[in-house]
This record gives sequence, structure tokens and C-alpha cells, in this order.
Amino acid sequence: MASPQHFLIFKPYGYISQLSSNDLRQRRKKKFLAELYDWPEGIMPIGRLDEKSEGLLLMTTDGVLSDHINRSGIEKEYYALVNGVPTEVQLDQLRNGIEIGLEGKKYTTKPCEVQKLEGIPALPDRGKKIRDSRHGPTTWLSITITEGKFRQVRKMTSAIDCPTLRLVRVRVGNLKLNTMQPGEVLAWDGEV
Repeated sequence: MASPQHFLIFKPYGYISQLSSNDLRQRRKKKFLAELYDWPEGIMPIGRLDEKSEGLLLMTTDGVLSDHINRSGIEKEYYALVNGVPTEVQLDQLRNGIEIGLEGKKYTTKPCEVQKLEGIPALPDRGKKIRDSRHGPTTWLSITITEGKFRQVRKMTSAIDCPTLRLVRVRVGNLKLNTMQPGEVLAWDGEV
């Protein structure tokens, strides 16, 4: 049996966190990870990033590792550009757990780390324009969660009336995006 293979990829904006689709219409209209790299057989993403989110995505051929990372409460850090300037009260709502909608029910997120970032983080251009300051102020936040519910960070910032305009995952455990560029793929040893 071949040794498992593990990769880090900077998932670009506009790509779906899967290799391909059986849906012909979707294949014509959407972009998939298979377009970015010649992946080995049996590769799978560990967790997901939605189509409009960018950043660090782990890939592996090891289903046990994938399950471990998804279920073990490993920290995932995101940089979120949000509409407006959240108050400390709003940030504390995020830190303490906030109610969001999940699968048609109310769900309270686990406590998390949230802080305002000073200045603009050193990230590559997204490629698709984000509204500019003429439409009001924006704020960059660092949000570190230990779960990963469907569109969780976006729902959290919406719940405090500061919707997310750009979302980039910059860290999973001790693995960091660092200076990777959109579409770049690196091998890693499977340690998180």
C-alpha cells in the first residue's frame, strides 16, 4: 500500500473545494481544484472553504487523518474583512458564542478568539473587486474557531451586523498560509 500523500493549497477565490462534479452543468459553470494541480488518486480536501472564500486548504489521501482534523477541535484562523467597524460589545458577542442559523435551526457557536487587525494584512489580490471605502468603513478581523460549521464565520459576522466582504483562512493548527500565492500547492508531512 502506498504511503499517504498530503498537500497544502492556497484555494483561490471562485473555486469549489472539491476536485470535480458529476453534474455537467456545474462543471461548465464552476471552477474545481482539479484544474489547479495534477492530484494523486484518492485525494480529498480536509474541510471546505466555500466558493467565495480563499486561503489554506489541506488535501490528503489519508481518510483517518482527514477525520481526525475535522473532529478534533484544531484551531482554524481566518482573516475577515467586514463591513463597518464592530464595537467591543459586538466582538465580545463573537468571542462568547453567538447564535446563527444552521440547517434550519438555531445554533450557538463555541467561544472563539477575535481581534481587530491593525492595517491591511499582506494578502495577494483577490482578483475580484471588493467594494471600496466610498461605501463606508471596513475592518479586518482575525477570527480563530475550533469548529467548522457551514459558512460559520460569515454567519457570525452577519449576526453582529458586520457582514463579511472577504474571507481568507490563514492557519489550520500550526500550518500557515504564509507567503503562498493563490493556486500554489505544497507538500506537507501530515503533522498539524
